[in-house]
Amino acid sequence: MNHIFSNSWFRASIAILLIGVSIFSFHRAFAETDAQQRARLEAELKQLEAEIAQKEGELAAQKQNSASLSGEVSKLQTEIEKAQLEIKKKGDQISKLSKDISKKANTITQLGNELNREKSSLAQIIRKKNELDSYTLFEYLLSSEDVSQFYGDADSFQFIQGSLAESFGDIRYLQGKTEEERKALLQQKNQETDVKVALEEDKKEVEVKKGEKNNLLSISINKEKGYEQVIAERKAKATEIRNALFRLAGGVQGGGIPFGEAVQYAKAASAKTGVRTALILAILKQESNLGANVGTCYLKNKDTGAGVRISTGEALANVMKPTRDVAPFIEITKALGLDPYNTRVSCPFSYGYGGAMGPSQFIASTWKLFASRIASALGVPASNPWNPQHAIMATALYMKDLGAASGGFTAERDAACKYYSGRPCSTPGVQNLFYGNSVMALATQIEADIKLIDEN
Repeated sequence: MNHIFSNSWFRASIAILLIGVSIFSFHRAFAETDAQQRARLEAELKQLEAEIAQKEGELAAQKQNSASLSGEVSKLQTEIEKAQLEIKKKGDQISKLSKDISKKANTITQLGNELNREKSSLAQIIRKKNELDSYTLFEYLLSSEDVSQFYGDADSFQFIQGSLAESFGDIRYLQGKTEEERKALLQQKNQETDVKVALEEDKKEVEVKKGEKNNLLSISINKEKGYEQVIAERKAKATEIRNALFRLAGGVQGGGIPFGEAVQYAKAASAKTGVRTALILAILKQESNLGANVGTCYLKNKDTGAGVRISTGEALANVMKPTRDVAPFIEITKALGLDPYNTRVSCPFSYGYGGAMGPSQFIASTWKLFASRIASALGVPASNPWNPQHAIMATALYMKDLGAASGGFTAERDAACKYYSGRPCSTPGVQNLFYGNSVMALATQIEADIKLIDEN
């Protein structure tokens, strides 16, 4: 019988060990270079942050003294310089994240290779174990040239048993470590996406500011009336936006509220939840944009959940889920002094149930989960799904629960998708990406409108 551990096996083991040492030495050298690059980037970021803070101080002083053509030009120039510093800062952040992503990807590859080697080693150990298991004690004695060889083989068998347990443990560790690295890689990729989106927004802002600056510079210094006209036009535009109807579907009286009022409600909700003001309003605008089904039905049968389409009187079967939403809906409406059978709710789509209430489009069972939190946040005795202020707070609280308060493009878009269907936008093959993308585009537009009315 052949010995289990031959000299060639030991030579191979030593060779593998030496290769491992070489790889470790190379990785250490690479890591030292990477650490130097990271330190350089972090130093640059710190310097940029200091310069940005300085520009913010200059802006604060200039805004108090910008009621003239030259003052406004100087303010715009400082804003451009600040935005350009932000762009450079984000460029450095992207470089740093790209290096981290590359490093994580390499780590995952190395872990995968190590896992494959460990599995191959395990397969060899199992084959040796099966080979030994197939021999009886009598066969061992017959096959061994002497007693000492027999005991040597027996020691080898015990070693294999121990190696099996160790190999299984190593595989479990490597699998766990690989999963940790994959999660960390996804998080870093999301951060990179966030910074890239913010970078593009900064670039657009620079172009807008340059356009404003060039427009002012085209006005002669001796024609301050031209500048006054620009300011008047800007203030008129701000007033128009502030007073424009912010449409809120779902049964709100008058179809909406002034945009300026919606902004104040959303700012208060943002202060309570940490969710961005523009994002809260973007969700509500997107919900209202869904159109034909929002706030266009009445419940008529509490036992079956059937109802009618308000515009045509058409009977519909699934206006509300009877086992889930009818009872809380009746409770909510009666507490508010409303007739449950003449209060607007959403009609069903071609599948599922309707029954969503007010601008935030919560079904009754979900509103009940948030009712006390909404009332507490607003300092009111009871919450009302059809009250715009209450609906805005409800949306903010829900978006906070969905992760939007952490900020950044990916977290906000994922929260928007989950608001719509319960699934994040990042889920493979997800069908609700259109909703998240639309919300983020609306938020960008609303952010600009908020900035204009705040500055004028």
